[in-house]
Amino acid sequence: MDHLQDAEAAVAELRCALARAGVTLPSLGLDPVTCAGRSPRVLVELGRCTVETARRMAAALPGPREEAGL
Repeated sequence: MDHLQDAEAAVAELRCALARAGVTLPSLGLDPVTCAGRSPRVLVELGRCTVETARRMAAALPGPREEAGL
């Protein structure tokens, strides 16, 4: 699997995992600038989200929230 296919698979996995947690990031995708070149270092663009979505994502992640001051 090449870098681009691997990155696309990672985005699909993340999109599915977020959907299971009730979170949708409409702008989730690959950063097209980082896809260029002979040996690209592809970055995943998470994009902007609402405060509500940020809170849903935080709630979906495991771990103690006290460490973050919550």
